[in-house]
Amino acid sequence: MTHELPELGYEYDALEPFIDAKTMEIHHSKHHAGYVAKLNAALENAPEEFKSISISELIKKISKLPESVQTAIRNNGGGHFNHSIFWDLLKKDVPFEGELAKAIKAKWGDFDKFKEEFSNVASTRFGSGWAWLVLNMDGHLAIMSTANQDNPLSEGKKPILGLDVWEHAYYLKYQNKRPEYIDAFFNVINWKQADHNFKTAKSE
Repeated sequence: MTHELPELGYEYDALEPFIDAKTMEIHHSKHHAGYVAKLNAALENAPEEFKSISISELIKKISKLPESVQTAIRNNGGGHFNHSIFWDLLKKDVPFEGELAKAIKAKWGDFDKFKEEFSNVASTRFGSGWAWLVLNMDGHLAIMSTANQDNPLSEGKKPILGLDVWEHAYYLKYQNKRPEYIDAFFNVINWKQADHNFKTAKSE
C-alpha cells in the first residue's frame, strides 16, 4: 500500500481568521506531505505484512515492527495518521451538539469545564505533541496528550478530537502564544465530525 496525502476538502483560507491560510498551506502541503513521503520510504524496508495494512492498523502494531524501521514509521506514520484526523476536525460554525456533546456534558458538567481541561492539557504539553479527547478502553471519555507524533491508538485508546500543538501548526500567526492558538481552535472544531468519530469508536 502506498500512502497518499489526503485532500483537505476546503480551501487553505477556510479557517480564517482563526487559522491563517499560509499556515494551513505549509502545514498540509509541506509538513504532512513530508510525513507521507518518509513513511512510504520507511515501509520499503519493513516486512511485507506491514506494507499492505491501513495506517490505523499500522499505528496499532508499531511495537511489532523491527527496530530498524520502528522509529521512522512511528514518527512519520503517526504524523500522517494524526494530521489526517486533524484536517477533518476543522470547520467553522459547526454547533456543539449530538451524542458527543451530551457525553461531554455528562462527564465534565458543562462545556466550559471541558474546554478548560482540554486547553490546560494542550498548553502544558512540553515541546511538540498533540492534545486529545479519547474514548478509553473502559468506554469512558478522557483528555490526554501525546509527545511528538504518537497517537492514542498505540495505547489502546480511540481518538475522538485532536489538536496539533507543534509550533508549525501556529507559529506564523501566534508566534509563541500557544494558549491563543488553542483558544482559536475552539472556533473551528467540526463537532459533526467529532460526533461521528465518537459514534464509530463506540461501535467498534
